[in-house]
Amino acid sequence: MTGPGLRPAPIAIAALTTVLVAAAVTGMARWPDPSPIPAAAEAVSSDLGERAAARDRLLEREPGLAQARAEWGHDFYFTRAIYTSGRGWGRRGGSWAIDFPKADRQFLFILHRLLTRLDLHEWENPVALTDPELRRFPFLYMLEVGRMNLSEAEIVGLRGYLEAGGFLVVDDFWGDDAWYNLEYHMSRILPGRPIEDIPLDHPIFHQFYDIDEIITVPSINNAMRGRYRECWELPCTPTVRGIFDDRGELMVVINHNTDLGDAWEWSEIPYYPIDRSTYAYELAINYIIYGLTH
Repeated sequence: MTGPGLRPAPIAIAALTTVLVAAAVTGMARWPDPSPIPAAAEAVSSDLGERAAARDRLLEREPGLAQARAEWGHDFYFTRAIYTSGRGWGRRGGSWAIDFPKADRQFLFILHRLLTRLDLHEWENPVALTDPELRRFPFLYMLEVGRMNLSEAEIVGLRGYLEAGGFLVVDDFWGDDAWYNLEYHMSRILPGRPIEDIPLDHPIFHQFYDIDEIITVPSINNAMRGRYRECWELPCTPTVRGIFDDRGELMVVINHNTDLGDAWEWSEIPYYPIDRSTYAYELAINYIIYGLTH
């Protein structure tokens, strides 16, 4: 990727990716599948078969998920959260599938070129919050949460994922009403843990690229009109906030009043502002490095 604003941190990329691979493998090793005793092997096999069948039924309903069957054994999977929203499930109205699958694929293409020694699963990887397989994947991306309407099972699933060491990035939601909806759900998922501002000197902004300013990343339609914000109310300030664990490490990163996914999805379009698409890739790569190494 070329363009203004690319400022690699002062570290050799080979050394960085070696650390990433080791961290990813270590992170995934924290959540091993239980080794069944011989007497229970048949029951476990049946259970896994039922999960696979349920996943295949979802894939059949959603043609856009045709490449979504994850192959185990890779070091990193760009995993998107499937969740219940007020408009239902799936690409026919479910908000989890906004920008899917093109945004995921184009982001992975760039990531593969930058981190050549990181063994990436090359396709999108959508996983439901209630799926026990979710804990296989240390990094989770969730967007358009202003319409999120999580069930109790989804709350329990996401809480267990985060408490086990998973790292969540929230993106692409705008305005006060959407914020209040996220705030409500996070209070159910992680009660007692406040959402806090993340200062620009925090390590997450300086993992591989130095991010010195939080800027708005617009949707393609707004960018082509020269209009970056999507809030009806003013101000519509982009923010990056987070939730910390007991050790002071980030568990959740929240991008509000900005849309990283649209920048990934449309970065090849000449009309999309290159400074915003470059920034969107930079920020996301920093998040991944932080999530895999902390």
